[in-house]
Amino acid sequence: MFDPSDSRVVAVLGPTNTGKTYLAIERMLGHHSGMIGFPLRLLARENYDRVVKIKGASRVALVTGEEKIVPPGATYFMCTVESMPVDRDVDFLAIDEIQLCADAERGHIFTDRLLHARGRNETMFLGAETMRPLMKKLVPDAVFEQRPRFSKLSYAGEKKITRLPPRSAVVTFSATDVYAMAELLRRQRGGTAVVLGALSPRTRNAQVGMFEAGEVDYLVATDAIGMGLNLNLDHVAFARLRKFDGRIPRQLTAAEIGQIAGRAGRHMNDGTFGTTADAGPLPSELIEVVETHDFEMLRHVVWRNRELDMSSPKALQKSLQQRPPLPEMLRVRDSEDLAALISLSQDKEVLELATNPAAMRLLWDVCQVPDFRKILSDHHSRLLGRIFKYLAADGARLPDDWVAAQIARIDRIDGDIDSLVSRIADIRTWTYISHRGDWLEDAAGWQQKARAIEDRLSDALHERLTQRFVDKRAMVLARRNEGVEPLATIVASGEVMIEGESLGRLRGFRFDLDAAVSPDHARASLAAVRDVLAGEIPQRIVKFEQDNDGSFLLDREGKLTWRGAEVGRITAGETVLAPSVEIAASDYLDGPGRERLRQRLVAWLNRHLRAQLKPLFGLNAPELSGSARGVAYQMIEALGLIPRHAVARQISALSKADRKVLAELGVRIGRESIFMPALLNPKTAGLRSVLWATFAGLPVADLAGPGYEAPAPQADAAPQGDSGSEPEAGTRANSEPEEVSEPEATSEALAASETPADSALEVAQESAAEMPADAAADSSADPILADPVEAVPISADPASDAAGDDAAAAGEAPASGEAIAAEAAADQTAEKEAAQPSKSAPAVRKEPDFGLPHDGMLARSDKRSGRFFQAIGYRRFANRSGDAVLIKADALERVSNEAHKLAKEGAFALTQGLRSRGKCGDALLEILLPAIRFQRSRSEDGALAFVRKSRKTETRNAGGPDGRPDGRSEGKSDARPDGKRRGRGKPRSESPAPAGEVAAAAMGADGTGSGDAKASRRNRGGRSRTQKFDSQKSGNQNAAHKKSAQSNSGQTKSGQAKSGHKTAGNTRRSKPADRMDPDSPFAVLRNMSFSK
Repeated sequence: MFDPSDSRVVAVLGPTNTGKTYLAIERMLGHHSGMIGFPLRLLARENYDRVVKIKGASRVALVTGEEKIVPPGATYFMCTVESMPVDRDVDFLAIDEIQLCADAERGHIFTDRLLHARGRNETMFLGAETMRPLMKKLVPDAVFEQRPRFSKLSYAGEKKITRLPPRSAVVTFSATDVYAMAELLRRQRGGTAVVLGALSPRTRNAQVGMFEAGEVDYLVATDAIGMGLNLNLDHVAFARLRKFDGRIPRQLTAAEIGQIAGRAGRHMNDGTFGTTADAGPLPSELIEVVETHDFEMLRHVVWRNRELDMSSPKALQKSLQQRPPLPEMLRVRDSEDLAALISLSQDKEVLELATNPAAMRLLWDVCQVPDFRKILSDHHSRLLGRIFKYLAADGARLPDDWVAAQIARIDRIDGDIDSLVSRIADIRTWTYISHRGDWLEDAAGWQQKARAIEDRLSDALHERLTQRFVDKRAMVLARRNEGVEPLATIVASGEVMIEGESLGRLRGFRFDLDAAVSPDHARASLAAVRDVLAGEIPQRIVKFEQDNDGSFLLDREGKLTWRGAEVGRITAGETVLAPSVEIAASDYLDGPGRERLRQRLVAWLNRHLRAQLKPLFGLNAPELSGSARGVAYQMIEALGLIPRHAVARQISALSKADRKVLAELGVRIGRESIFMPALLNPKTAGLRSVLWATFAGLPVADLAGPGYEAPAPQADAAPQGDSGSEPEAGTRANSEPEEVSEPEATSEALAASETPADSALEVAQESAAEMPADAAADSSADPILADPVEAVPISADPASDAAGDDAAAAGEAPASGEAIAAEAAADQTAEKEAAQPSKSAPAVRKEPDFGLPHDGMLARSDKRSGRFFQAIGYRRFANRSGDAVLIKADALERVSNEAHKLAKEGAFALTQGLRSRGKCGDALLEILLPAIRFQRSRSEDGALAFVRKSRKTETRNAGGPDGRPDGRSEGKSDARPDGKRRGRGKPRSESPAPAGEVAAAAMGADGTGSGDAKASRRNRGGRSRTQKFDSQKSGNQNAAHKKSAQSNSGQTKSGQAKSGHKTAGNTRRSKPADRMDPDSPFAVLRNMSFSK
């Protein structure tokens, strides 16, 4: 190693077009070896080609992050500053554009080269005069040379874009403005070339080549032309004097304007600079500074510590954030590699792998892979994490199949300009990775493949740009004279006009381009209205803040609107009743403006929720006791409806005073549910559905209106506090059947008429022919939002002849022939309509009605969607097919109360009563009655009946408090056939089971209704034990039983009617029911007890 202090240091400073780069190349070629670091890959490639012509390809190397050409005998190296092999000794070393030491993003790299990179014999730094004071302090032994500009640069004033002279460049600072101005020049002048920083070097060279060859006379570019492009420009026009520097929009500095304007007038040709009409004239002081190149001197350089601690990720971060040693230095902020390191350090797998200095050096190398997309997402950090995990294994390399898959998705040349630009950025990242030879098995092969893809994409991008912005056949149009009328105006309605033509409308704070505007005018139109909208937006914000609450609305999709225009939406907050507010995207809102809008919407939303859901907020009453407060808290979390079994302990602990207070607060404690009747209406249900779906992260699908089917929303995940673990139907559980999981539902909807308490529950169904095949096959698909179909009611099952005979024998009047015929006809009509493809009917949506279904429906959903429907006032059950049946809470209470009243009259009266008074068919009975603690049973002739379960049966089938089996046989009861408990003495009277206890599932896990096999065999031969005891207690024996008893010896009357206890005692010594002598007259009673 040589002593760097022995190297002669020369600083060649001056403006652009002074020949500094030519001087450095001449000095390098005068030595046996040399190296020059350029700020851009494009510049490195351009000067590499120049030196190759002089010295030959075998002696010249090109080293950039994305391209490496290093012959074995190379002695001259053309590099980017970041890729310079500074550990190689060379006679001559130079750094171009040394003033970039002050650059916020890359300055620390230039500063490091300024302080530490030296040639053996000579070191040269090339840059602007603004670096002189800092270089004197940082490199005190440097010799300074000043280079005058070869040509004169002068100010030419402002001109319209359409009046710019040929060989002009228009400079702006966003891709949108570049495209808009390029389209304008295409229409007015026949075409233009474009240059942006996002273009690949190949595309940029192709575009510049068109301009240099005279194919187009204009160039529209960003500040990318300010460095690295030698163009035959005569004039540079600034269309904007502000730019976004990565953090904030700001004015251009005089040095930046001078750097860009200096592109005009190359070598001995004088050049001019100016502005367009949109930018306005430049101040005279600024003009003088640019023309004389007398810019303000730089005061600081950007620095980062180069002595890195590789002991751990945390230590590395700390060493990278070390304070600079001199006051003239500023520590680099927000560097990409440090941000990537911080992100990867949060990955546990990365931390487990990065445990030694070698692994830490690898991690740091991976973090330095550049992100060419620069979209501020975590996509790049995730890619780096995958790369490090592959490489961190001993001797591991990136898998070829994984690399091939990553590159294959980029290898496409379809799409628009933005798509191609994005793919070029992606492939440039892989081109960089491919040049890390120790990361890949076949590094050379991957370099070749990546370069080929980049070239194809670059050529395709050049073709798209040419097609879009070059039209030589376009006629030259003359713009109107200046000052005739303003370029853009906005009327009170929000309509934006340009020279009398409507371009679109400002809706809220978002500008919607008119559909009548042609694509050729779209970008130019957006650029034209930008300034006028910039003045309108602040006024709108003030109006927004001062407007009354009636101007705001929360719709069924969670969107917040202001006077009909969307301005935001609600997102999940800390609680379901406290959602967060997110402002809608707008190109015209800055940070403070967005915050003002958000605060106004939050204030309105809080008032709106408290007004619409006042009963829920009222549950925070301070006078509630501990148990009542627990119930109230859960009611708030569940938005007003809880299955009673879920809070059974709290309910049992309530005092009369607690119940009275809860009732005054609007809470109703029912048999099946704890709910608030005031919230069971379409308006509040729709609001609660939006709140719950937003909090749980679920889509909000349409619910059914009267007579229509509603597709249920698909649930992705349970909300906070929801375990999502629900038992299958037919198993012992501590939950009601509404908590069971379900397979994909059929396309039926259960609905109930809107009549009073004894109203009917009807079933609406849709023809399977209308269901898409893929929807039926994939239950995880997105919610099906097809047009609602007309409901087809299915009435009660018509009574069979056998049932009529049994009813007559029992002393009850059978249904009339007309009624039976009408029921049969209705059933046949329903079957015919169900067999035909349903015709879609238009959905009628009435605002602000959220499409709340009436008393019940059957919905397509997965096992967690019941939480969503519970939040809007519905309980969920499962039918025999496993489909989700949704019943409104108050309707369920009506059915439950009616069923328990009818149960006192016997099983026959219960079943027939619900059929006739509620129009409930067997299918619906088999869903509801097991859920409200009734046991399903059938007689030998197949007649369906239900009996109320005993408390002990419920407890045994329910298992332990946690829902797990308690070790007893399923369905086995402690009760004897006569109603007594086995060995327990006096039987308990049958009363409605407490709502906190849970009914055992009447259906099997497969949904077939098999239930418990043992219980089924016991019940098949005669009445259930609980039913027999029920009949004795109530005294309401069936007429058929009475008639049979009188015709026999009278033993039944004398034995059963006198004392149920005595009968129960005799029953212990009698034969079981299923072993009864078939010739016995009591067998007739057994068979009649379950008839309809």
